[in-house]
Amino acid sequence: MNDKVFYTSSAVVALLMIALSLVWPQGLGTRSPAPFGHEVVLPDVVRAQREKAEREAKRKAEQAAERAAKAQAATEASASSASAQ
Repeated sequence: MNDKVFYTSSAVVALLMIALSLVWPQGLGTRSPAPFGHEVVLPDVVRAQREKAEREAKRKAEQAAERAAKAQAATEASASSASAQ
């Protein structure tokens, strides 16, 4: 085989392999980051777990605020009944 043909074809194959590596999925099935691949999207399971944790934290914060408001109202009521006597 002629050296000019061999080295030229080797260079072309190497460039094609480099170009393919820029857009081929990497890791465990995830796409390459932008600008070569698609935007990385969280799996539905992970997204659902995070949303559930956020809802739970919000619910607990609301319950704590309600308990604090009830305690404040109870102390004000006991203070007003004590001052009325």
